[in-house]
Amino acid sequence: MSAQSSPDLRRFPRRAAFIIAEYTAKEGSFRDIIKNIGATGVFIGTWRRIAEGQPIELKFPVFDFENQLQVTGKVARSTQKGFSVVFDQPIDGLICREGHFPEIVHEIDR
Repeated sequence: MSAQSSPDLRRFPRRAAFIIAEYTAKEGSFRDIIKNIGATGVFIGTWRRIAEGQPIELKFPVFDFENQLQVTGKVARSTQKGFSVVFDQPIDGLICREGHFPEIVHEIDR
């Protein structure tokens, strides 16, 4: 297993998610589903081919639907099922405390 694909080498853990994200990359502006999330990144499920290595801007709710986070990052990996983003700065509210992942919103809860 390569260092890039091993979840054990991530700085912070990720958890499954179902959150609609708006994002802008060189390919355009789109909306797709965040499939997993952590303090330092996300995986977005999509059929779109988003090029690796490019900067990206994202907007999505995490803790409640009325307050959207705006973050920037870099596309770290792209596959046929989606792409992963590493944030420029960690999202402090998503850092696990005492072994527990903070509560986040999910689209199925709307």
